[in-house]
Amino acid sequence: MVAVSKFHPAEAVREAYDAGQRVFGESRPQEMAAKAAALPKDISWHFIGHLQTNKLKLVLPYAAMVESVDSVHLLEAIDKWGREHGKVQDVLLEIHIASEETKQGFTRQEAEDVLAGAGKYENVRILGLMGMATLTDDESVIRNDFGKLVSLRDGIRSDSGRFPSLPETFGLLSFGMTHDYRIAVGMGADIVRIGTLIFGERE
Repeated sequence: MVAVSKFHPAEAVREAYDAGQRVFGESRPQEMAAKAAALPKDISWHFIGHLQTNKLKLVLPYAAMVESVDSVHLLEAIDKWGREHGKVQDVLLEIHIASEETKQGFTRQEAEDVLAGAGKYENVRILGLMGMATLTDDESVIRNDFGKLVSLRDGIRSDSGRFPSLPETFGLLSFGMTHDYRIAVGMGADIVRIGTLIFGERE
């Protein structure tokens, strides 16, 4: 479980940390860098928002995982930063599964093309896929969206010959938030991103 602490103060993160939570999610580079500097060093920080390449220096020194790699341009920039700083960065590819056009992410075909050539990114380790369902109360729509992620992951795993450079641990799925995490868990999500249920509404 990633406790989504974005927009909540470091004191709130510390309270969750003291209760045993160790994995936290942030979506703003400056906020993540400030919290990482102020809070215990054994926190595992996941970056879950849209990441601009000019903000990598605020995120990558602290990120255990970047869940929201949504373009080849960003993937290449992370790989370049990793080469220059001696870090292999764990990432997930963000897949566009929702009906809203405003959502970020790769299409299925784009993701497969990237994963087929994953070996050229020596300082990036692609461990799985992330997605956000359509914002709706219709559970059938949510299940259909989540099913796209599961189907894509399973298809990649079953066609290993096409994706020879993926790590053996590839297959992590990050989907589900406060309003739909129960559905996500039931469909096999490895990571759920919970904010409001833990920290309450944003101030």
